[in-house]
Amino acid sequence: MASNSFAGYFDVHSGQKPVTSLPAILQKKSSHPAPTPVELDEYTWSSQTPHLDTQTPITPITHNELEMSRPPSPKRDEAVMLVQTWSNPSMNKWRVLSCCLIYLGNGMNDSAPGALIPYMEKHYRIGYAIVALIFVGNAVGFILAALLTTIILGRLGRAKSLMLGELLVIAGYVTLATTPPFPVVVIAFFLLGSGMAIGLALNNVFCCNLHPSTVILGAAHGSYGIGATAMVSKGGIWSRFYLIPLGLRCFNLAFAGSAFWSYEEEGPTQLLTVLERAASRRDAIEAGEPTKTQLMKQALKNKTTLIGALFIFAYQGAEVSVSGWVISFLISYRNGDPAHVGYVSAGFWGGITLGRFVLTHAAPRIGEKPFTVGLIAGSMAFQLLVWLVPNVIGDAVAVSILGLLLGPVYPCSQTIFSKLLPRNMQTTAIGFIASAGSSGGAVAPFTTGLLAQAVGTWVLHPVCIGLFVLMLVCWFVLPRVQKPTE
Repeated sequence: MASNSFAGYFDVHSGQKPVTSLPAILQKKSSHPAPTPVELDEYTWSSQTPHLDTQTPITPITHNELEMSRPPSPKRDEAVMLVQTWSNPSMNKWRVLSCCLIYLGNGMNDSAPGALIPYMEKHYRIGYAIVALIFVGNAVGFILAALLTTIILGRLGRAKSLMLGELLVIAGYVTLATTPPFPVVVIAFFLLGSGMAIGLALNNVFCCNLHPSTVILGAAHGSYGIGATAMVSKGGIWSRFYLIPLGLRCFNLAFAGSAFWSYEEEGPTQLLTVLERAASRRDAIEAGEPTKTQLMKQALKNKTTLIGALFIFAYQGAEVSVSGWVISFLISYRNGDPAHVGYVSAGFWGGITLGRFVLTHAAPRIGEKPFTVGLIAGSMAFQLLVWLVPNVIGDAVAVSILGLLLGPVYPCSQTIFSKLLPRNMQTTAIGFIASAGSSGGAVAPFTTGLLAQAVGTWVLHPVCIGLFVLMLVCWFVLPRVQKPTE
């Protein structure tokens, strides 16, 4: 009875030689249809992504091979191979646009103090040293939030983290628009720094991991420059300007949330996350299971993180110092009209915008490292021209070219940092680097304000040239990017 019941499953032959090798077995027919060529093309995230072959037979593994083998641990390079682009998956187009709009708002925010400082001084009847406290408040908020961005991202997810950042910025603008007492103005700048730090860290990491990263970062930071050119002083109550970026931030709040809402649930993101976690797990086992706190310490002790932080500290210090104090310099030493020299600040940020949109395309061809050296050297030369040429028009042109050369430096450096940093610490490290940039954007203009109070605003130029020299030193001591090997 038993033999009859199993006869349909087994074909027993006696007196034959034992089977020495098993034949190849085709895959069983699944209820899920095989992907079409069009679907495979849509999910080809890079030219290195392996193609799937649904017709290749699977050869079974013998018992001994199963006993002796073990699954290989995924390597970090496997995660890097699955590089997304700005259009694949298609939702990335809207995410890149969201990043650009956030950067545009950041540019409007950062360019405003330079043109508004003369009016703030007059309104509150304060000097250079006191008004420079707004840079300090901005930097403290930026540093605090940047160090907590990884924790916030783990708790809330990318979409809600970006929305939290926008809410903090909105709170700062609402406060400023009411023209509060000056101590409250400093607190408002603290809120602005906190909100922008969250968005900057998350968007930098997102754009760095898209292909081609230098061009995408150039577009994103070019949007920053577009926002900066929107600020031209026209007189009136200084605080009313902040109603304009307030409206933009309210839109960004909804747009960023909708664009990134399902980011963690998508197939490419999940696959990258699995590979990254597996690589991190392997590294963690080899290093003795570091905790999240220990991982943060490792990121902050990383050579690239420290050198990158010092580099961005000097870069943003020079950028914000020029933007914040060149108008006061032109008023004091070139007899410029406050109602017109505000256009010089717009020219500076316009140069930065053009540089990030146009010159960044040359960086991959020349090489980010030598290209950046040339940009910094040129920036030093035009800073000297602004200092030494006693002509408002000539200085305005030199300031615009200075912005043109400075523009690509930030996206080029971010590309190099992302290549040198392990993926499992990129958010923490890049967030720290960005916070160092914000602190540079506070320390340098604040120091310039103190010195200007004592000796004059001409001190802006030696301060910036010293920062350019520091940038060159940091750039030369960065580790070399290892070329991928097959």
